[in-house]
Amino acid sequence: MQRFVGKTVIVTGAASGFGKAMTRRFCAEGATVIAADINEAGAQALAKDIGEAAVPIKADVSQSDDIKAMVDLAVARGGIDVLVNNAGFSHLSGPPWQLEESEFERVFATNVKGVWLGVKHAVPHMIEAGGGVILNTASIGAIAPRPGVTVYNATKGAVMTMTMGLAVELARHRIRVNAMNPVAAETGFMRGALGVDELPDANREAIIRGIPLRRLTEPADVAASAAFLASDEASFLTGVCLPIDGGRSIS
Repeated sequence: MQRFVGKTVIVTGAASGFGKAMTRRFCAEGATVIAADINEAGAQALAKDIGEAAVPIKADVSQSDDIKAMVDLAVARGGIDVLVNNAGFSHLSGPPWQLEESEFERVFATNVKGVWLGVKHAVPHMIEAGGGVILNTASIGAIAPRPGVTVYNATKGAVMTMTMGLAVELARHRIRVNAMNPVAAETGFMRGALGVDELPDANREAIIRGIPLRRLTEPADVAASAAFLASDEASFLTGVCLPIDGGRSIS
């Protein structure tokens, strides 16, 4: 399918995990993708691998100047049809009362402020253009939390609330706003939360036991969901927080 020919898409956190898969999917469907990541080398490597359809830029989503530069680049490339606020950070798993204040501030700055800054800088351009789509990466942990990452889950709850509120506020401007709620995936993000280089078998098996479809989320699952939610096929969907969780949230 080529649902995004002539469209410009921004993906934050594009250099790895879900962001990399979404960048590849949107490019494969004809879009030009502004591939933004705090890991500049990773974004450049991805763009080199994909080709001209991917345009890399370094962006720390907690920094307003970086997000403005990212948005300005997209506008210079033709506008902003889709904004994917995907970049995220998790503190190490553990009791929330043992979390360092600096880590609390960092996870909220990345996961919540980062979404707000994307909206702040992109929405005026979308309104001027007559519409657009915003997708936010939340987490199934926002609605079915598990111990160990309580503060991270709280940030994703904020993302869900922001998604639904923005959907109502922006509907009159023909801007749809939806979120994706993945369950755990075997990505660098998940390994970072556990503080390991490789996900231990015991951890993987314990997570999978709680998922009715008996597997982890694949980045391709999120990319496919993002492409649908951003497409005209989902033109009547806004304020949706889509579980991509193999049934974990209802089990």
